[in-house]
Amino acid sequence: MNGFALAGSLAGGIGLFLLGMGLMTDGLKYAAGRSLKTILAESTRTRLRGILAGCGITALVQSSSAVTVATIGFVNAGLMDLAHAVSVIYGANIGTTMTGWLVSLVGFKFDLKALSMPFVGGGMLLRAMRPESRQGALGEVLAGFGVFFLGIDVLKQNFAGVAAHVDFAALASYGGWSVVLFVLLGFLLTTCMQSSSAAIALVLTAVATGVVGYEEGAALIVGANVGTTTTAALAVIGATVSARRLAMAHVGFNIG
Repeated sequence: MNGFALAGSLAGGIGLFLLGMGLMTDGLKYAAGRSLKTILAESTRTRLRGILAGCGITALVQSSSAVTVATIGFVNAGLMDLAHAVSVIYGANIGTTMTGWLVSLVGFKFDLKALSMPFVGGGMLLRAMRPESRQGALGEVLAGFGVFFLGIDVLKQNFAGVAAHVDFAALASYGGWSVVLFVLLGFLLTTCMQSSSAAIALVLTAVATGVVGYEEGAALIVGANVGTTTTAALAVIGATVSARRLAMAHVGFNIG
């Protein structure tokens, strides 16, 4: 496969699992209604509840950035104190690992195309039968789940050709500078895709197919986790001191 065709196939695979994540996120938000915001707002009673709420909501909607921005909004409006908001942010960062676990436990052990197609077909059938309803939204979630793993399958099939065009072994031969380089690549990957979960899923697929080694993959994931803080940094422009401190806590957690 020539470089242009390979790049197109990889872009298509990335597009499919970003589309799948978007469908899952939108469907879950619609199905849950205002209950997610209610849970988040009421999580300030104890720090443990804050961590559990942040982790649970992020695992459901597959977007730590959405939970982080919402929490910053609550703090900025004076509806949540800083100490408990930090707990929610820490929980959100834990919850965002669910995508990586899902990919590693399911994505490399099954025939993904055979697994994903029934979810896409069944989900869209439910969506067509019950539009503008919670059942229809759950159908959208199922379809998104299938599209997500269909994208992973496309990437798995095409990553083998990447090594023929990009010499990652050469990039890994610069010692400590190689780690810095891969961290920066991971940061840019998340910044461009606006999803650390998607970036981490991409890195896991690259490692599983042997395109990059474990050490390089770890550096990429560190960079991807740092890259997810850019959304929070932008969200606190012009915000209160407490909101800016919360964003700094978010950055510190991901760097640490």
